[in-house]
Amino acid sequence: MKKSIYVSIAVFALAALFSFTVQKRVKPVSQCAAIAKTATVADTAKTAPVAAAKEVKLKPYKKNVLATYYADKFNGRKTSSGERFDNKKYTAAHMKLPFGTMVRVTNEANGKWVDVKVNDRGPYNKKLEIDLTKKAFMEIASNKTSGTFKVKIEIIETK
Repeated sequence: MKKSIYVSIAVFALAALFSFTVQKRVKPVSQCAAIAKTATVADTAKTAPVAAAKEVKLKPYKKNVLATYYADKFNGRKTSSGERFDNKKYTAAHMKLPFGTMVRVTNEANGKWVDVKVNDRGPYNKKLEIDLTKKAFMEIASNKTSGTFKVKIEIIETK
C-alpha cells in the first residue's frame, strides 16, 4: 500500500514537473518519456530497501468472496476491539480472524490490493466475508458506485 502511494505521489510530481517544463520549453516526447522513466526507477530504488527490510509472506485465506464497506454513520463509534472507528483508515471487520491480524485484500477484477488490519467483527450477512473502511474499499474498487465486489483475502505474516 505504501509503495503504491509513493509511486502515485512520484507520478503526480512528475506530471507537475513535466507541465512546468513544457510551459517553459517544449521538449520532444522521447526525451520526456526518458526523464519520467529515470525518475520512476530512482523512486523505486529509494523504496526498495524499505520493502526488503520487511519481508512479507502471504498465506492464502479465501478466494472469490464478497467485500463491502462501512457506512459513514459508524465513524467515531467503538469497534469490537475497543478502538474508535475511522472510515479514513485502513481497517476491516471479519467474523473469525483475530484482532490485529493484517490481511491483504485483492480485487479479483482488476488486481488492485490493499493491506488492512482487522479490528472489528462483521459483516453480519452470511454472503459477505469482510467489511473494509470506505478509504480502503474505494482504493481497490474498479466501479466506485458498486457496494460489493469479489476479493481474495491473504493473511500477511511478517518475518
